Amino acid sequence: MIAIRQIFSFALYNIAGQWLANLFLHDPDLQRRQSMKFKVILPVFLLILYSCGNRDTVVAKGDRVTGKVVSVIDGDTYDLLVKRRNTIRIRMEGIDAPERGMPFYRAAKNYLGELCLNKTVTVQITGKDGHNRYLGFSYLKDGSELGQEMIKAGLAWHFTKYSSDPVLSKLEAQARRGKKGLWIDKNPMAPWTNRSLHRQGVSTKDSFNILEHQR
Repeated sequence: MIAIRQIFSFALYNIAGQWLANLFLHDPDLQRRQSMKFKVILPVFLLILYSCGNRDTVVAKGDRVTGKVVSVIDGDTYDLLVKRRNTIRIRMEGIDAPERGMPFYRAAKNYLGELCLNKTVTVQITGKDGHNRYLGFSYLKDGSELGQEMIKAGLAWHFTKYSSDPVLSKLEAQARRGKKGLWIDKNPMAPWTNRSLHRQGVSTKDSFNILEHQR
């Protein structure tokens, strides 16, 4: 991209120089041709400059990315503002929080907001999912990991389909025993079950009797 920008800069410089020189030759036809070239290449050049200055932040597996949380989507997903004023979406590794319409959806989203909204977070990137979200472990300045905090509070499940993290497993067992958050129910429907039913065309709208404390 930088090489292309240099080529167009050189071309624009030469055309501009020729156009200015031709002003002193008083040749209307030549001036008109140079002016047309200038009008064609200038918008292209400006577009390339804009693209170079606004390209997406490149993040790879294993990277550590630090930024400010600017939006909380739900109990396991948030937007992180990083360098170049770009925002990337983070899906927290190893956990699965209640979906919209499920008990404790709002409570989980609000609690994650209390933990990290407008705060600096460092993410250890572990990959990218099919929804163009970056997966990773999210750390606050005090070293606490957001996924662990959500499970401790009983506001997320350990996503065992994709994670075998023993720490998350232990924290979930403790939250279950303490009947924290969503574990006040003996057998709450997991979000992956809810999504699976929706994919099969089965409505879960009437599956939940959401009480005020479960919102």
